[in-house]
This record gives sequence, structure tokens and C-alpha cells, in this order.
Amino acid sequence: MSKLLQLISLLIFCQFSILGQPAEKKMTAEQYINNFKEDAIKEMLMYNIPASITLAQGMLESGNGNSDLAMYANNHFGIKCHSGWDGATFRKDDDAKDECFRKYPSVFDSYTDHSQFLKSRSRYSFLFEIKRNDYKSWAKGLKAAGYATDPKYAQRLIQLIETNNLHQYDNIDGLPTIKAAIIEKPTTPKIIQTREILKSHFIKYVIVKAGDSFSKIAQDTDKDLWQLYKYNDLRAEDKLVIGQKIYLQPKRRKAAEPYHIVKKGDTMKSVSQLHGIKLKSLYKKNNMKPGEEPAIGQQLYMRDTKK
Repeated sequence: MSKLLQLISLLIFCQFSILGQPAEKKMTAEQYINNFKEDAIKEMLMYNIPASITLAQGMLESGNGNSDLAMYANNHFGIKCHSGWDGATFRKDDDAKDECFRKYPSVFDSYTDHSQFLKSRSRYSFLFEIKRNDYKSWAKGLKAAGYATDPKYAQRLIQLIETNNLHQYDNIDGLPTIKAAIIEKPTTPKIIQTREILKSHFIKYVIVKAGDSFSKIAQDTDKDLWQLYKYNDLRAEDKLVIGQKIYLQPKRRKAAEPYHIVKKGDTMKSVSQLHGIKLKSLYKKNNMKPGEEPAIGQQLYMRDTKK
């Protein structure tokens, strides 16, 4: 009898313990914007994709960061593996059963890959001719290019942008102020003193901001000048540009994306910096001579060698 009473007591205790546990708290739209607006702005300054569009897509595709794909794979844009992806993966049912999605070390890696995904695919190339503050044309263009199958995809993006006043971020021309603190979070970039260390394709880098010099970046990141020059295929006389990537580690022989479609203003060096591929490797993969520049519309090979 005593054992039966103990069993009943245990069942009652477990029931109340379960009922007493708070429901999992989900991220709100406001919290999502506050958490990731600076990432969207950085991507805009580097790739010229409206921050409002990036934020709205992230909110819509990830359910404000609450979807399984966002929580377990840091994938906020629903980007599938596609050919050429050799990073971590996450499987889930979508248009078909057990589809392959990209998995990232951090949310910022997802934001960067989203920018590179749009920039490197020819079907999205016309978007970069649209003004940065014309979010309506960008939203309609993404739908026309086939980013999503939802027939109301453009309207949903526009509604999110206007409801949350996201278009205010499209007019920002400088990097956000970074607080002088050490922050350690699993889904956010690491901040050391006043210099934020980011990572793309598993390569650490910083973004050039107003007042920077090679010496200042070297001091902030505890690097020697020769390392900055070598890792970035730069010389002491080269000028830094606000929003430019400066790598703190050697670039890779291959990029994450298979191709890059050359846009107006692109150079071999800028493409090398954009994708974190060694300049020498970029020339070799495309059977080009050092110093030769690509033509607008040319497809540059980033992983395989051009036949």
C-alpha cells in the first residue's frame, strides 16, 4: 500500500512540475529588429542590399528567429544547400521531405551568406541596379527572381518594412557605433575593446570604419602590419575604404559560393576580398594573368577551375 501511495504522489508531483514550467518565450518582432538591425546595416554597407529588405526577409523566413531552422541551424533566410555548399547542414521537411538547408556557426554568418547568395547569382543581378532606398522594387524583384514561391511574398515584405519602420535603416551611411565592451554570445559576433571581430567562411575579419588606418587595425587586433598586408593582398600605399573587409587570417583557396557575376566597379581584388578567396587562386581558377581585370557580366569561378 505504501508503494502505491508513493507512486501516486510521484505522479501528482510530476504533473504539477510540468504545469508549473513556463512556456518557451519566443522572440518578438521588436526584439528581432533590435538584435539584428546592426548586422543588416553592415551587410547593406558592404553589399548594397537595403537593410530593410534583409531584416524583413529575416523576420519573415525565420518567424522572428523562432523557427526550428533559425534556432537549431542559425539559418534566418531559408537558404537551402544547393550545389557547391560544403558547410554544415540541417534537414527538415519543406517543399519536399527531408530537404537540405545550410547550417551556420552564428546568425551573422547567415546574414553574410544571404548577401553573398544574392550577389553571386545572376538571376538577382538586376536588383543591384535598383536604388538602395527603393525597398518596394527590391521586394517585387526578389519575388520576380524566384526567391520564394509565395505569391504574396513581395506584399508581405513591404508590410513588414512599413509596419516596423525598417526603411529608416536604408539611409544610414556609416557603421553603427560599437560599444567598448567584451560580449560573448553564441549567436552574435565577438567584440574586443572597440573592434568587432566577425567571421565569414570560417575566416576572421573586421570592417573598416571612419578614422581607421592599417596601424590602428593592427593595434586593435594584435596583428603585425605585414600580416594585414599579406592576408588581404594589399600594400602599405593602398587606401582603406569604409565598409571594406580586412581579414585577420589567410583567405581560402576556394570561396563558399561557386561563382561571382562581375558587376560595374568590381575588380579581381574586390571580388577576392568580398568572398575571402586568395587573389592568386582567383586568377588561377579563371585562367587569367595577374593584373588582368574581368569584364562586366563575366562569370568568375570561385571553387572549380574554368575549363
